Amino acid sequence: MDDAPRILAFAGSTRSDSFNKKLVKVAARGAKQAGAHIDFIDLRDLNLPLFDEDYEAENGPPEEATRFKALLKACDGMLISSPEYNSSLSAVLKNAIDWATRPAEGEKPLEAFEGKSAILMSASPGGLGGLRGLVHLRAVLGNIRVIVLPQQQAVPNAHDAFGPDGNLADANVRSQIEALGAKLCDICRKLK
Repeated sequence: MDDAPRILAFAGSTRSDSFNKKLVKVAARGAKQAGAHIDFIDLRDLNLPLFDEDYEAENGPPEEATRFKALLKACDGMLISSPEYNSSLSAVLKNAIDWATRPAEGEKPLEAFEGKSAILMSASPGGLGGLRGLVHLRAVLGNIRVIVLPQQQAVPNAHDAFGPDGNLADANVRSQIEALGAKLCDICRKLK
C-alpha cells in the first residue's frame, strides 16, 4: 500500500517569472525528497472568471474550477506560495479558493478543504518578503477548515534571492524552504 502523501503545490500568482512559483517549487522538491507525490497547478492555466453566483446559476461552475477542486479533494496537503498584493493575498488566489468552496450536488460543505494541511510561504521584493499577506491567507484557510501549520517562510528582496536557474541562491534559505515541504509531507503522512 502506498502511504506517500499527495501534495498540491501552487502559487497565488499568474506572472510567468513569478518569484512565488519558483519558491513553491523549492518547497515541493523538499516534499518530494521526503517521499510525497507532488501535483503542480498554475493558477494562470485555470483562467477562472471572477466568482459570481449569477454566472454559476446560469452556467454551472467553470470546468477549470471543477478541475482545481478535484485536485484539492485528491490531495492530503497543500504547499501555497502567496505573493503580497497591497498587504494581502492576490485576487487570483482568493478567486480560485472561492470557486473551490462552492459545493457541487451531493458534496459536503468545504469538502475540498476540510482536514487538509497546508504550509504557507511568500517571496516579495519588499523587506518583509510578503509576510503581511500570509496573515490574511492563514485566516481565510483556517475559516474553511484547513489545518494551517505554524511553520512558514517569507523571502524578502526576491529580486536578489533567486539565481538564473530559478533556485534560491542562499543555501541556508533554500534548505529552510525545502524543510517546509518535508514538514508538510511528514504531517500529512501522520494524519493519513
